[in-house]
Amino acid sequence: MDIKIYGTGCSKCHKLADNAAAALEESGIVGKVEKITEMAAITAAGVMMTPALTMNGKKRSSGRVLTKDEILKMIIEESGTDPDNPY
Repeated sequence: MDIKIYGTGCSKCHKLADNAAAALEESGIVGKVEKITEMAAITAAGVMMTPALTMNGKKRSSGRVLTKDEILKMIIEESGTDPDNPY
């Protein structure tokens, strides 16, 4: 799972990154959370409002801080796993 957080380094960007890392850890899915802070890279990704979150290259949110539980739900959806039936 490749999660990227786009932002300029503000407190909201840090909080979103922390929530994403906690959600990824709780999911048990292998992946990484990467912070993108360079304005050229943010613009190139088509991000208009920060903080923004992408998951495996798909923009999932922009302009707000998602909770850990919201991100966990997205991770589960993206991975195609069923937390109630791991087999």
